[in-house]
Amino acid sequence: MNLPRHRIPGPVLTALAIGEGGTPAVRELVAAEYSKHVTFLWGVVTAARGSAQYPLARAGYDLLTEASRVNPTAAERVIRHPSVGAWARRVILACRGGQAGLGTEPQRLRAVGAAAAIQAGLSAEIEVAVTDGRIVLPSLGAAMVPRHDAVVRSGPGHAQVGDVELPADPHSDGPGWLGLRKVRAGSLDVLIDDLDPFRMPDMQDLEPRVDAQPWDAVLRDAWLVLEQNHPEVAAEIGAAVSVIVPRRRPPHGEVSTSSPEAFGAIAMSLPPDPVTCAVTLAHEVQHLKLGAVLDLVSLTLPDDGRRYYAPWRNDPRPLNGLLQGAYAHLGVTRFWRRQREVPGSPPRADVEYARWRAATALVIETIRSSGRLTDAGLEFVGEMARTLSHWKDEPVPDQALAAAQHAAESHLSQWQAENGPIPVG
Repeated sequence: MNLPRHRIPGPVLTALAIGEGGTPAVRELVAAEYSKHVTFLWGVVTAARGSAQYPLARAGYDLLTEASRVNPTAAERVIRHPSVGAWARRVILACRGGQAGLGTEPQRLRAVGAAAAIQAGLSAEIEVAVTDGRIVLPSLGAAMVPRHDAVVRSGPGHAQVGDVELPADPHSDGPGWLGLRKVRAGSLDVLIDDLDPFRMPDMQDLEPRVDAQPWDAVLRDAWLVLEQNHPEVAAEIGAAVSVIVPRRRPPHGEVSTSSPEAFGAIAMSLPPDPVTCAVTLAHEVQHLKLGAVLDLVSLTLPDDGRRYYAPWRNDPRPLNGLLQGAYAHLGVTRFWRRQREVPGSPPRADVEYARWRAATALVIETIRSSGRLTDAGLEFVGEMARTLSHWKDEPVPDQALAAAQHAAESHLSQWQAENGPIPVG
Protein backbone atom coordinates (compact mmCIF):
# COMPACT_ATOMS: atom_id res chain seq x y z
CA MET A 1 0.00 0.00 0.00
CA ASN A 2 1.89 3.03 -1.33
CA LEU A 3 1.23 6.33 0.40
CA PRO A 4 1.71 9.96 -0.63
CA ARG A 5 3.55 12.47 1.53
CA HIS A 6 1.21 14.94 3.15
CA ARG A 7 1.63 18.62 3.91
CA ILE A 8 -0.84 21.44 4.42
CA PRO A 9 -0.49 24.25 1.87
CA GLY A 10 -0.35 27.68 3.48
CA PRO A 11 -3.71 28.85 2.08
CA VAL A 12 -5.43 25.70 3.38
CA LEU A 13 -3.92 26.17 6.86
CA THR A 14 -5.10 29.78 6.85
CA ALA A 15 -8.58 28.73 5.76
CA LEU A 16 -8.75 26.18 8.56
CA ALA A 17 -7.63 28.79 11.10
CA ILE A 18 -10.38 31.25 10.18
CA GLY A 19 -13.02 28.54 9.97
CA GLU A 20 -13.21 28.25 6.21
CA GLY A 21 -11.75 25.73 3.79
CA GLY A 22 -14.80 23.53 4.16
CA THR A 23 -14.94 20.02 2.75
CA PRO A 24 -11.84 20.27 0.51
CA ALA A 25 -9.62 21.17 3.46
CA VAL A 26 -11.15 18.49 5.67
CA ARG A 27 -10.67 15.88 2.96
CA GLU A 28 -6.96 16.69 2.90
CA LEU A 29 -6.85 16.01 6.63
CA VAL A 30 -8.86 12.80 6.21
CA ALA A 31 -6.41 11.59 3.56
CA ALA A 32 -3.46 12.32 5.85
CA GLU A 33 -5.08 10.43 8.73
CA TYR A 34 -5.73 7.46 6.45
CA SER A 35 -2.03 7.41 5.58
CA LYS A 36 -1.24 7.51 9.28
CA HIS A 37 -3.41 4.46 9.89
CA VAL A 38 -1.73 2.53 7.07
CA THR A 39 1.67 3.46 8.45
CA PHE A 40 0.64 2.31 11.93
CA LEU A 41 -0.61 -1.03 10.60
CA TRP A 42 2.70 -1.71 8.90
CA GLY A 43 4.35 -0.54 12.12
CA VAL A 44 2.51 -3.31 13.98
CA VAL A 45 4.06 -5.89 11.64
CA THR A 46 7.49 -4.33 12.00
CA ALA A 47 7.22 -4.16 15.80
CA ALA A 48 6.29 -7.86 15.93
CA ARG A 49 9.36 -9.05 14.03
CA GLY A 50 11.34 -11.63 15.92
CA SER A 51 8.39 -12.59 18.14
CA ALA A 52 6.02 -15.55 18.04
CA GLN A 53 3.27 -13.14 16.98
CA TYR A 54 5.02 -11.99 13.82
CA PRO A 55 3.60 -14.68 11.48
CA LEU A 56 0.11 -14.04 12.89
CA ALA A 57 0.36 -10.28 12.40
CA ARG A 58 1.84 -10.79 8.95
CA ALA A 59 -1.04 -13.07 7.97
CA GLY A 60 -3.50 -10.36 8.95
CA TYR A 61 -1.58 -7.69 7.07
CA ASP A 62 -1.31 -9.84 3.95
CA LEU A 63 -5.07 -10.46 3.98
CA LEU A 64 -5.65 -6.73 4.41
CA THR A 65 -3.38 -6.06 1.43
CA GLU A 66 -5.26 -8.59 -0.70
CA ALA A 67 -8.61 -7.06 0.27
CA SER A 68 -7.23 -3.65 -0.71
CA ARG A 69 -6.29 -5.03 -4.13
CA VAL A 70 -9.70 -6.61 -4.71
CA ASN A 71 -11.87 -3.78 -3.37
CA PRO A 72 -9.88 -0.69 -2.34
CA THR A 73 -12.92 1.29 -1.20
CA ALA A 74 -14.16 -1.45 1.13
CA ALA A 75 -10.71 -2.05 2.61
CA GLU A 76 -10.20 1.67 3.15
CA ARG A 77 -13.42 1.74 5.16
CA VAL A 78 -11.87 -0.69 7.63
CA ILE A 79 -8.45 0.97 7.69
CA ARG A 80 -10.04 4.39 8.33
CA HIS A 81 -12.17 3.09 11.20
CA PRO A 82 -11.05 5.14 14.24
CA SER A 83 -10.41 2.20 16.56
CA VAL A 84 -8.00 0.64 14.03
CA GLY A 85 -5.58 3.55 14.29
CA ALA A 86 -5.97 3.76 18.08
CA TRP A 87 -5.32 0.03 18.47
CA ALA A 88 -2.33 -0.02 16.13
CA ARG A 89 -0.70 2.89 17.91
CA ARG A 90 -1.13 1.21 21.29
CA VAL A 91 0.36 -2.04 19.96
CA ILE A 92 3.45 -0.27 18.65
CA LEU A 93 3.95 1.50 21.98
CA ALA A 94 3.48 -1.77 23.89
CA CYS A 95 6.04 -3.53 21.68
CA ARG A 96 8.50 -0.73 22.39
CA GLY A 97 8.20 -1.28 26.11
CA GLY A 98 5.15 0.81 26.88
CA GLN A 99 2.24 -0.32 28.98
CA ALA A 100 0.54 -3.34 27.43
CA GLY A 101 -3.18 -3.73 27.80
CA LEU A 102 -5.81 -6.24 26.86
CA GLY A 103 -5.91 -6.53 23.08
CA THR A 104 -2.56 -4.85 22.42
CA GLU A 105 -1.14 -7.96 20.76
CA PRO A 106 0.08 -7.75 17.15
CA GLN A 107 -1.86 -10.90 16.26
CA ARG A 108 -5.11 -8.90 16.47
CA LEU A 109 -4.17 -7.57 13.05
CA ARG A 110 -5.84 -10.75 11.81
CA ALA A 111 -9.21 -9.33 12.90
CA VAL A 112 -8.51 -6.17 10.88
CA GLY A 113 -7.66 -8.29 7.84
CA ALA A 114 -10.77 -10.42 8.35
CA ALA A 115 -13.00 -7.33 8.55
CA ALA A 116 -11.48 -6.01 5.32
CA ALA A 117 -11.99 -9.36 3.58
CA ILE A 118 -15.67 -9.38 4.61
CA GLN A 119 -16.18 -5.78 3.53
CA ALA A 120 -14.47 -6.51 0.20
CA GLY A 121 -16.40 -9.73 -0.45
CA LEU A 122 -13.08 -11.57 -0.73
CA SER A 123 -13.07 -15.37 -0.46
CA ALA A 124 -10.71 -16.03 2.43
CA GLU A 125 -10.19 -17.88 5.72
CA ILE A 126 -8.15 -16.73 8.70
CA GLU A 127 -8.03 -17.84 12.33
CA VAL A 128 -8.66 -15.02 14.82
CA ALA A 129 -8.16 -15.03 18.59
CA VAL A 130 -11.04 -14.50 21.00
CA THR A 131 -10.87 -11.78 23.67
CA ASP A 132 -13.36 -11.79 26.55
CA GLY A 133 -15.63 -14.24 24.76
CA ARG A 134 -15.94 -12.29 21.54
CA ILE A 135 -14.18 -11.49 18.31
CA VAL A 136 -14.48 -7.83 17.40
CA LEU A 137 -14.22 -7.09 13.69
CA PRO A 138 -13.50 -3.35 13.36
CA SER A 139 -16.16 -1.40 11.42
CA LEU A 140 -18.55 -4.37 11.49
CA GLY A 141 -19.37 -5.72 14.94
CA ALA A 142 -18.61 -8.60 17.28
CA ALA A 143 -19.25 -12.34 17.30
CA MET A 144 -19.88 -14.16 20.58
CA VAL A 145 -17.43 -17.08 20.50
CA PRO A 146 -16.97 -19.32 23.56
CA ARG A 147 -13.59 -20.69 22.45
CA HIS A 148 -10.04 -19.31 22.43
CA ASP A 149 -10.04 -18.73 18.69
CA ALA A 150 -12.21 -19.21 15.64
CA VAL A 151 -11.88 -19.23 11.87
CA VAL A 152 -13.36 -16.27 10.03
CA ARG A 153 -14.60 -17.23 6.58
CA SER A 154 -15.63 -14.65 4.00
CA GLY A 155 -16.85 -14.63 0.44
CA PRO A 156 -19.17 -12.76 -1.89
CA GLY A 157 -22.41 -12.20 0.01
CA HIS A 158 -21.61 -14.26 3.10
CA ALA A 159 -19.36 -14.32 6.16
CA GLN A 160 -18.96 -16.55 9.21
CA VAL A 161 -17.04 -16.29 12.49
CA GLY A 162 -16.66 -19.79 13.88
CA ASP A 163 -20.24 -21.08 14.00
CA VAL A 164 -21.74 -17.57 13.90
CA GLU A 165 -23.27 -16.54 10.58
CA LEU A 166 -23.20 -12.82 9.94
CA PRO A 167 -26.51 -11.31 8.79
CA ALA A 168 -26.83 -10.17 5.19
CA ASP A 169 -26.45 -6.68 6.64
CA PRO A 170 -23.61 -7.12 9.15
CA HIS A 171 -24.54 -3.81 10.79
CA SER A 172 -27.66 -5.46 12.19
CA ASP A 173 -27.85 -8.07 14.96
CA GLY A 174 -28.24 -11.81 14.49
CA PRO A 175 -27.79 -15.01 16.52
CA GLY A 176 -24.40 -14.69 18.20
CA TRP A 177 -23.66 -11.45 16.36
CA LEU A 178 -23.81 -7.79 17.46
CA GLY A 179 -23.53 -5.31 14.61
CA LEU A 180 -22.37 -1.70 14.71
CA ARG A 181 -25.60 0.11 13.89
CA LYS A 182 -25.63 2.77 11.16
CA VAL A 183 -27.19 6.22 11.14
CA ARG A 184 -27.62 7.89 7.77
CA ALA A 185 -29.11 11.33 7.25
CA GLY A 186 -28.10 13.46 4.28
CA SER A 187 -24.29 13.48 4.15
CA LEU A 188 -24.09 12.08 7.67
CA ASP A 189 -23.10 8.40 7.56
CA VAL A 190 -21.88 7.17 10.94
CA LEU A 191 -21.62 4.00 12.96
CA ILE A 192 -22.66 3.76 16.60
CA ASP A 193 -19.62 1.97 18.02
CA ASP A 194 -20.45 0.55 21.45
CA LEU A 195 -18.38 -2.63 21.08
CA ASP A 196 -14.76 -2.09 20.12
CA PRO A 197 -12.46 -1.90 23.16
CA PHE A 198 -10.36 0.74 21.36
CA ARG A 199 -13.27 2.91 20.22
CA MET A 200 -12.13 5.76 22.51
CA PRO A 201 -8.95 4.97 24.46
CA ASP A 202 -8.64 5.66 28.20
CA MET A 203 -12.29 6.56 28.75
CA GLN A 204 -14.00 4.97 31.76
CA ASP A 205 -17.59 6.07 31.13
CA LEU A 206 -18.31 4.46 27.78
CA GLU A 207 -21.72 2.85 27.41
CA PRO A 208 -21.69 -0.88 26.66
CA ARG A 209 -24.55 -1.91 24.36
CA VAL A 210 -27.06 0.90 23.80
CA ASP A 211 -30.51 1.17 22.30
CA ALA A 212 -29.68 2.69 18.92
CA GLN A 213 -33.14 4.14 18.27
CA PRO A 214 -32.78 7.27 20.49
CA TRP A 215 -29.38 7.94 18.94
CA ASP A 216 -30.77 7.55 15.46
CA ALA A 217 -33.61 9.96 16.24
CA VAL A 218 -31.53 12.73 17.83
CA LEU A 219 -28.76 12.53 15.22
CA ARG A 220 -31.26 12.76 12.36
CA ASP A 221 -32.99 15.74 13.96
CA ALA A 222 -29.65 17.41 14.69
CA TRP A 223 -28.66 16.91 11.08
CA LEU A 224 -31.71 18.87 9.98
CA VAL A 225 -30.57 21.74 12.22
CA LEU A 226 -27.09 21.61 10.72
CA GLU A 227 -28.06 21.23 7.09
CA GLN A 228 -30.68 23.96 7.22
CA ASN A 229 -28.78 26.52 9.31
CA HIS A 230 -25.09 25.53 9.26
CA PRO A 231 -24.46 23.87 5.89
CA GLU A 232 -20.68 24.47 5.89
CA VAL A 233 -20.35 22.88 9.33
CA ALA A 234 -22.57 19.98 8.25
CA ALA A 235 -20.32 19.37 5.25
CA GLU A 236 -17.22 19.25 7.45
CA ILE A 237 -18.84 16.88 9.92
CA GLY A 238 -20.02 14.65 7.09
CA ALA A 239 -16.48 14.50 5.71
CA ALA A 240 -14.65 13.98 9.02
CA VAL A 241 -16.92 12.03 11.39
CA SER A 242 -17.50 8.32 10.85
CA VAL A 243 -18.22 7.01 14.35
CA ILE A 244 -20.27 8.07 17.36
CA VAL A 245 -19.20 6.46 20.65
CA PRO A 246 -21.91 6.57 23.34
CA ARG A 247 -20.89 7.79 26.79
CA ARG A 248 -22.89 7.63 29.99
CA ARG A 249 -24.84 10.78 30.70
CA PRO A 250 -23.50 12.55 33.82
CA PRO A 251 -25.84 13.64 36.66
CA HIS A 252 -25.86 17.17 35.23
CA GLY A 253 -25.41 18.36 31.68
CA GLU A 254 -23.74 16.49 28.87
CA VAL A 255 -20.24 15.26 28.08
CA SER A 256 -18.37 14.85 24.82
CA THR A 257 -14.81 14.28 23.74
CA SER A 258 -12.60 13.28 20.84
CA SER A 259 -9.03 12.03 20.63
CA PRO A 260 -6.19 12.40 18.12
CA GLU A 261 -5.71 8.65 18.59
CA ALA A 262 -9.14 7.94 17.13
CA PHE A 263 -9.61 10.39 14.27
CA GLY A 264 -13.17 10.36 13.00
CA ALA A 265 -14.79 9.34 16.29
CA ILE A 266 -16.78 11.52 18.67
CA ALA A 267 -17.63 10.17 22.13
CA MET A 268 -20.70 11.81 23.64
CA SER A 269 -23.59 11.25 26.00
CA LEU A 270 -27.05 11.07 24.46
CA PRO A 271 -27.99 14.72 23.83
CA PRO A 272 -31.30 15.97 25.28
CA ASP A 273 -32.34 17.79 22.10
CA PRO A 274 -31.29 18.28 18.46
CA VAL A 275 -29.70 21.74 18.93
CA THR A 276 -27.50 20.49 21.76
CA CYS A 277 -26.53 17.55 19.58
CA ALA A 278 -25.77 19.85 16.65
CA VAL A 279 -23.52 22.19 18.66
CA THR A 280 -21.74 19.19 20.20
CA LEU A 281 -20.91 17.87 16.74
CA ALA A 282 -19.78 21.36 15.67
CA HIS A 283 -17.57 21.55 18.77
CA GLU A 284 -15.96 18.14 18.40
CA VAL A 285 -15.29 18.35 14.66
CA GLN A 286 -13.07 21.33 15.50
CA HIS A 287 -11.02 19.08 17.80
CA LEU A 288 -10.76 16.45 15.06
CA LYS A 289 -9.60 19.03 12.52
CA LEU A 290 -6.98 20.55 14.81
CA GLY A 291 -5.73 17.14 15.91
CA ALA A 292 -5.16 16.22 12.27
CA VAL A 293 -3.45 19.57 11.62
CA LEU A 294 -1.09 18.95 14.54
CA ASP A 295 -0.09 15.62 13.00
CA LEU A 296 1.27 17.61 10.05
CA VAL A 297 2.54 20.91 11.47
CA SER A 298 3.72 22.04 14.91
CA LEU A 299 1.85 25.07 16.23
CA THR A 300 3.25 25.12 19.78
CA LEU A 301 6.68 24.63 21.32
CA PRO A 302 7.26 21.67 23.68
CA ASP A 303 5.38 21.87 26.97
CA ASP A 304 7.34 23.90 29.52
CA GLY A 305 5.13 22.95 32.45
CA ARG A 306 3.12 26.17 32.59
CA ARG A 307 -0.65 25.85 33.01
CA TYR A 308 -3.38 28.31 32.08
CA TYR A 309 -6.97 29.24 32.81
CA ALA A 310 -9.61 28.01 30.35
CA PRO A 311 -13.16 29.37 30.84
CA TRP A 312 -14.61 26.01 29.77
CA ARG A 313 -12.59 23.74 32.05
CA ASN A 314 -12.31 23.25 35.80
CA ASP A 315 -8.60 22.37 35.67
CA PRO A 316 -5.50 24.32 34.60
CA ARG A 317 -4.54 23.51 31.02
CA PRO A 318 -1.23 23.15 29.16
CA LEU A 319 -0.81 25.45 26.19
CA ASN A 320 -1.61 22.76 23.63
CA GLY A 321 -4.82 21.91 25.46
CA LEU A 322 -5.65 25.61 25.68
CA LEU A 323 -5.24 25.92 21.91
CA GLN A 324 -7.47 22.90 21.35
CA GLY A 325 -10.16 24.44 23.54
CA ALA A 326 -9.92 27.83 21.85
CA TYR A 327 -10.23 26.30 18.39
CA ALA A 328 -13.19 24.19 19.46
CA HIS A 329 -14.93 27.19 21.01
CA LEU A 330 -14.28 29.27 17.92
CA GLY A 331 -16.53 26.71 16.23
CA VAL A 332 -19.03 26.87 19.09
CA THR A 333 -19.13 30.67 18.85
CA ARG A 334 -19.67 30.48 15.11
CA PHE A 335 -22.52 28.00 15.65
CA TRP A 336 -24.38 30.25 18.11
CA ARG A 337 -23.69 33.34 15.99
CA ARG A 338 -25.71 31.77 13.19
CA GLN A 339 -28.19 29.92 15.38
CA ARG A 340 -29.36 33.08 17.11
CA GLU A 341 -30.54 34.37 13.74
CA VAL A 342 -32.77 31.34 13.17
CA PRO A 343 -36.45 32.29 13.58
CA GLY A 344 -37.82 30.98 16.86
CA SER A 345 -34.37 30.41 18.37
CA PRO A 346 -34.49 30.69 22.19
CA PRO A 347 -32.72 33.50 24.13
CA ARG A 348 -30.11 30.90 25.10
CA ALA A 349 -28.52 31.40 21.67
CA ASP A 350 -27.65 35.06 22.40
CA VAL A 351 -26.26 34.14 25.82
CA GLU A 352 -24.12 31.30 24.42
CA TYR A 353 -22.83 33.50 21.61
CA ALA A 354 -21.87 36.33 23.97
CA ARG A 355 -20.24 34.04 26.49
CA TRP A 356 -18.08 32.01 24.12
CA ARG A 357 -17.17 35.00 21.96
CA ALA A 358 -15.66 36.70 25.01
CA ALA A 359 -14.13 33.53 26.45
CA THR A 360 -12.48 32.51 23.20
CA ALA A 361 -11.06 36.00 22.65
CA LEU A 362 -9.62 35.97 26.19
CA VAL A 363 -7.92 32.62 25.67
CA ILE A 364 -6.57 33.51 22.25
CA GLU A 365 -4.84 36.55 23.74
CA THR A 366 -3.38 34.33 26.47
CA ILE A 367 -2.04 31.95 23.83
CA ARG A 368 -0.60 34.73 21.67
CA SER A 369 1.22 36.29 24.63
CA SER A 370 2.61 32.98 25.93
CA GLY A 371 5.77 33.07 23.84
CA ARG A 372 5.27 29.35 23.16
CA LEU A 373 3.94 29.41 19.58
CA THR A 374 5.93 28.41 16.52
CA ASP A 375 5.93 30.71 13.50
CA ALA A 376 3.14 28.61 12.00
CA GLY A 377 1.30 28.77 15.33
CA LEU A 378 1.55 32.55 15.46
CA GLU A 379 0.00 32.78 12.01
CA PHE A 380 -2.69 30.22 12.81
CA VAL A 381 -3.75 31.83 16.09
CA GLY A 382 -3.51 35.26 14.51
CA GLU A 383 -6.10 34.21 11.94
CA MET A 384 -8.34 32.91 14.72
CA ALA A 385 -8.03 36.29 16.46
CA ARG A 386 -8.91 38.14 13.25
CA THR A 387 -12.08 36.08 12.87
CA LEU A 388 -13.18 36.99 16.38
CA SER A 389 -12.33 40.64 15.83
CA HIS A 390 -14.97 40.79 13.11
CA TRP A 391 -17.59 39.61 15.60
CA LYS A 392 -16.66 41.59 18.71
CA ASP A 393 -18.91 44.59 18.01
CA GLU A 394 -21.96 42.65 16.89
CA PRO A 395 -24.87 43.72 19.10
CA VAL A 396 -26.25 41.32 21.70
CA PRO A 397 -29.29 42.09 23.91
CA ASP A 398 -28.29 43.58 27.27
CA GLN A 399 -30.01 40.79 29.19
CA ALA A 400 -28.06 38.16 27.28
CA LEU A 401 -24.78 40.02 27.83
CA ALA A 402 -25.48 40.22 31.56
CA ALA A 403 -26.30 36.51 31.74
CA ALA A 404 -23.13 35.63 29.81
CA GLN A 405 -20.99 37.81 32.08
CA HIS A 406 -22.55 36.29 35.18
CA ALA A 407 -21.81 32.76 33.91
CA ALA A 408 -18.22 33.71 33.12
CA GLU A 409 -17.67 35.32 36.53
CA SER A 410 -19.18 32.33 38.31
CA HIS A 411 -16.88 29.95 36.44
CA LEU A 412 -13.81 32.05 37.22
CA SER A 413 -14.73 32.27 40.89
CA GLN A 414 -15.21 28.50 41.14
CA TRP A 415 -11.97 27.86 39.25
CA GLN A 416 -9.98 30.10 41.58
CA ALA A 417 -11.54 28.47 44.62
CA GLU A 418 -10.33 25.08 43.39
CA ASN A 419 -7.00 26.04 41.76
CA GLY A 420 -5.87 29.35 43.26
CA PRO A 421 -5.11 32.58 41.41
CA ILE A 422 -4.86 32.51 37.64
CA PRO A 423 -1.20 31.93 36.63
CA VAL A 424 0.52 35.01 35.25
CA GLY A 425 3.31 34.91 32.67
